[in-house]
Amino acid sequence: MSQTRILYTKPSITEREITYATDAAAHGWGERCYDYINRFERDFANWIGATHAIATSSCTGAMHMALAALEIGEGDEVILADTNWIATVAPIVHVGATPVFVDVLAQSWCLDPVKVEAAITPRTRAIVATHIYGNLCDLDALAVIAERHGLVLIEDAAEAIGSVYHGRRAGSVGRFGVFSFHGTKTMTTGEGGMFVTSDPDLYERVLTLSNHGRKRGETRQFWPAEIGFKYKMSNVQAAIGCAQLERIDELVARKREVFHQYQAALRAWPQISMNPEPAGTLNGYWMPTAIFEPATGVTREQLQAAFGREQIDARVFFSPLSSTPPFAAVPQNQLAFDLPSRAINLPSYHDLTPEQIERVVACLLSVLPEAR
Repeated sequence: MSQTRILYTKPSITEREITYATDAAAHGWGERCYDYINRFERDFANWIGATHAIATSSCTGAMHMALAALEIGEGDEVILADTNWIATVAPIVHVGATPVFVDVLAQSWCLDPVKVEAAITPRTRAIVATHIYGNLCDLDALAVIAERHGLVLIEDAAEAIGSVYHGRRAGSVGRFGVFSFHGTKTMTTGEGGMFVTSDPDLYERVLTLSNHGRKRGETRQFWPAEIGFKYKMSNVQAAIGCAQLERIDELVARKREVFHQYQAALRAWPQISMNPEPAGTLNGYWMPTAIFEPATGVTREQLQAAFGREQIDARVFFSPLSSTPPFAAVPQNQLAFDLPSRAINLPSYHDLTPEQIERVVACLLSVLPEAR
């Protein structure tokens, strides 16, 4: 008898989400067409610790609008980690700016501040701090660099719901932050995202751009002041988001429980490292990740094959963006190129059972020579 497949992720949906979505579908039209959207934006801003929030159709759309609002474009450079997903760099390209890929730190797999400063030129306009897999960038160091050089510090917190940096939630520290509510995330609206900021001027610019260029308070109907975007979230999606946000502490806590079960099971094997949680921070642990020491000889391909045999879904670690066809390779980003070859993302959905975690750990250790 074959084993039940273990998925790598799926959302946690309860009767609360179904009730809210049903209400939005049945009644959220006409004068009520923005009720859940307005509520979601207000409550999310309060929870994150920002003054303003704008719900969007994706995290990518939120980033695109914010970069456009800051008039970052042709001739400008934006620094970001080579270890990243394409969604982070695509908006930079969309506005006509040049992405500059730098290497990551061995401990956090996030931006290396030393490499960031070395990459700054007179054309640099912004630094994108991507909190990869829930791990936090060194925001203090990056903020100092940004201030010293007059740059915009952006937080890509798509994967960092629930992560906290010295008392401040991820996404609330930079000039603006962006979030993803894709179906794989700790908190979901199916698809969707959020732009957050405490800068009132930037908020007004993004708000105008988010509504096809129509300014708030315009009395003329269908009167755009400029060309804008259409990255709105639907009221039904926002209804699901409201329900998820009411459960956010529970959702994050469960992600942390799953991670700690993996961590405890692997503590005897120092050849395998996992997501860090430096002093003064809290990791939301969106995606538990196992990285094997080079001396083990364990490869991504071995891991994928082992997980496939055991009917366990697992995600590969992000390849460096500069290794992909749209960009020129930056081989000096040695860690960004090395880490994916010996790493794997582990299943981490909310109702993962202890027995399933044991199966994942057994599969993981089956490729480690010392554990056989």
